[in-house]
Amino acid sequence: MKNIAILGSTGTIGRNTLDVVRRLNQSFRVVALAAGSNRRLLEEQVRTFRPAIVSLERKEDAVEFRNRIGNVPVRVTWGLEGAEEIGSFRDADVVVSAITGISGLRPTLAAVRAGKTVALANKESMVVAGPILRQEARLNRSRIIPVDSEHSGVFQCLAKERRRDVRTVTLTASGGPFFRTPKNKLNTRTVAEALAHPRWKMGKKVTIDSATLMNKGLELIEARWLFNLDPDQLRILIHPQSIVHALVEMRDGSVLGQLSPTDMRIPIQYALTYPERKEAVLPPLDLGEVRALEFFPVDETRYPLIRLAYQALAEGDSLPVALNAANEAAVAAFLAGKIGFTEIHGTIRKVMDGHRKTKVHALGDILEVDRETKEQMFQTLQQRY
Repeated sequence: MKNIAILGSTGTIGRNTLDVVRRLNQSFRVVALAAGSNRRLLEEQVRTFRPAIVSLERKEDAVEFRNRIGNVPVRVTWGLEGAEEIGSFRDADVVVSAITGISGLRPTLAAVRAGKTVALANKESMVVAGPILRQEARLNRSRIIPVDSEHSGVFQCLAKERRRDVRTVTLTASGGPFFRTPKNKLNTRTVAEALAHPRWKMGKKVTIDSATLMNKGLELIEARWLFNLDPDQLRILIHPQSIVHALVEMRDGSVLGQLSPTDMRIPIQYALTYPERKEAVLPPLDLGEVRALEFFPVDETRYPLIRLAYQALAEGDSLPVALNAANEAAVAAFLAGKIGFTEIHGTIRKVMDGHRKTKVHALGDILEVDRETKEQMFQTLQQRY
């Protein structure tokens, strides 16, 4: 039996992870949970799974939660330090890293430094700190297994392959809700329309990233570090059916692909059970029912953020950190109704154009670039009013 800790237990990935654990209840035990501010859902999770320790984002929520939970034997902590404690919890074998954004970096790093197997759904950690996480994983004998469906697909395709035999790796993208929207109407798309993803039901930030294709730009950078690839080996294809999650072209001309139903529980289960495979928790894929699998090149006039992602991928250093920070701030502004959909690209590009690239050697360097970039984005948004 494996002991599981979850960073981000009340989010989409966290809830799906607990569903997998529930279905495979003889294989796993939940020992630690970190949540944001959803006290009600965390209480349900605690009463169901009986972890030894939980953490909430704010102290006041933790205090109220402790009062609500009564005599249930669970230790309650809070804040970034609490999330780091969950990530490095001594009894955990596998830590699911599913906190959205750069907020997930320090708890993920804590898990890696503690030598845990990390089921990584927080792509931003690898985007901004890929070299650091790889080095810490080597030093502490930590294994990082991707949970994103595309990276899980690549991981599975490469399981028995030599890296020198890999020519290219292609990540697929659904295209989001605006794949077929006339480009001259993109500027009027609303928040509600952007959140209406045709294939997935995920958190708001991830869903907006899918609409702009920034999620795939960040995943390119993540893949570079996860699989030790050169930037020019990485590709993107639009695949609206979201059945083929990754394609790996080998130097002999063979192309390996990973296919599965569109459900995050499949890559989550694989990450939790690796290197074993357990019985599926979902009905099998029926390609006869799917009938058609379509693939399209990325139209950079529809998805202009992808150019900035490729630039950050190629140049490295502080550019991926700045790109991620600017995107987090721009998406938050869009969700708050402060900018329009197409202005997400415009504001990010303006901040990126003014960014002075620097070396990032440590966590402090990353956090400083993140802070400075978000301050620049704040100033950029203030100038609009």
